[in-house]
Amino acid sequence: MASPSIAANAYANAARTFDSVGGVAKSSDPNDQSFASMLKNTLDSVSAAGRKSDAQAMAMASGKANIVDVVTAVAETEVAVSTMVSVRDKVIQAYEDIMKMPI
Repeated sequence: MASPSIAANAYANAARTFDSVGGVAKSSDPNDQSFASMLKNTLDSVSAAGRKSDAQAMAMASGKANIVDVVTAVAETEVAVSTMVSVRDKVIQAYEDIMKMPI
């Protein structure tokens, strides 16, 4: 069964792949955030939430963390991954709608 941290790591790997391919042309305005950089920042935050959740779980296993902290970290990761999956689904739906448009 896939866990939120596995999904977050998969999204982070996708972001790294996107960066290595070249991404989107950068704007000269530092306040103008491109879609690619927004996506990368979001994937990084989901990945960070997964790492925090994993760290809390490991600390709990070694007896150094409170169960409330572990549950909170796991819940935050679950919400972040769920949000990312919802956004992904909307992007795919928008792409499919565009492809159905007559030329």
